[in-house]
Amino acid sequence: MKNRKVFTLLLTGMLTLSMGNPVYASGTDAAIAEAQAEKQAAEEGLAQVQSSIGTLESKKQELESYLADLNAQYEDLTNSISELSIQAAEKEDELNNVKKELKKAKKASADQYESMKLRIAYMYENAGTSALETLLSSESLAEFLNRAENAIQISTYDRDMLDKYVSLQKNIQENEKKVETESAEIDELMTERAAKQQEVQSMASSTSDDINSYVNQISASQEEAQQLMADISNADSSITALVQQAEAEKAAEEKAKAEAAAEAERQAAEAAAREEADQDNEGSEEADSDDDYGYDPEEDTTESSSSSTSTDIVVEEEEEADDVQSGSSEDVSEDSSQEEVSNDETASEETEDASADTSDSGSSSQGTYLGNFTLTAYCNCAQCCGTAGNLTASGTVPTAGRTVAMAGVPFGTKLLINGTVYTVEDLGTPYGHVDIYCGSHSEALSFGLQSADVYQVG
Repeated sequence: MKNRKVFTLLLTGMLTLSMGNPVYASGTDAAIAEAQAEKQAAEEGLAQVQSSIGTLESKKQELESYLADLNAQYEDLTNSISELSIQAAEKEDELNNVKKELKKAKKASADQYESMKLRIAYMYENAGTSALETLLSSESLAEFLNRAENAIQISTYDRDMLDKYVSLQKNIQENEKKVETESAEIDELMTERAAKQQEVQSMASSTSDDINSYVNQISASQEEAQQLMADISNADSSITALVQQAEAEKAAEEKAKAEAAAEAERQAAEAAAREEADQDNEGSEEADSDDDYGYDPEEDTTESSSSSTSTDIVVEEEEEADDVQSGSSEDVSEDSSQEEVSNDETASEETEDASADTSDSGSSSQGTYLGNFTLTAYCNCAQCCGTAGNLTASGTVPTAGRTVAMAGVPFGTKLLINGTVYTVEDLGTPYGHVDIYCGSHSEALSFGLQSADVYQVG
């Protein structure tokens, strides 16, 4: 009978094991791993795009500085050409005046030259007779000396006029040459400055085209970064949904295991009850058999003492049978009580484990743990928000070190992130993705993509 009880227990254990242990959410785990890989790839791509944006911004600033220098050079050349144009006009007027004076001087020189020719011709034609007659016709020595002095003065005057004529011609020619040389230099300088101005203008136009190209590349990279951030957000949402699905599958699996264990215990209890009933029946049959064997009235021919002895033997055998039956009942009772104690201990341990799990997922000294969230940054510029200077979705003025954006929680919710308490005042990212407000666009770019444990406080 004990072997039958052991066999019953072994059969119950085999029934429990035959139910199998299905692999926990294998498809969900694979989907989570795939989503996490896609998220990691998107994060790496976002980091590369943000690095590319930083490089393009740096090159754009260098070109803008270079363009400013070119514009300054172009303005200086324009001013210089304007001054040279004024100087050229002045030199042109001066050259015209010199030419006019030269023309007058040439006419005066020609007139003087003609007068001198007439005087010299007259002197040569009259030779010395006229001069001598003039001197000899003098009535006195004083008149003679006066006429001689006059002749000397006339000769000196003619010589001085000739020298002046020669000097005037020389000065006029030198001035004309000087003015023509300066005009040529001014024209050459204007030509050189105009060529330089054209070169600078061409360089400025090329630099502007390069800047526009960098602006287009930066815009395209920012659009790519926005798409990658959206992909990361979608991946976070998918991971969150898959984790919740995995937890639900795990809970369903644990529930199925618990139900299977309860069914196995129920079947074991029924088997034990049947075995106990079988033992009771077997004990009753043995007792009846002993009674038939101990006393037969037809064969009893002994004396009263023999009957008494036979009766005593029967009574002892009945007591032994009762003892055996009582022992079997006690064994069954002890086994049942041990199983009940074991079941109570298992249920207590499961309750304690559930309580521990509940306490672990609940509040901590830092607040209510929400999870490991994705962190990004934004500012109040047109690139981040479409238009600059906007208020938050809750109507407050965004403030660095306080304002964050995340959907799924009420405005005013306090979040503890890396030791800093922020307030949810804006929207734009899904639950599990915190967008932290920064004071400038460069700070938002340098923040990049991060992740951290997030607690709800207050």
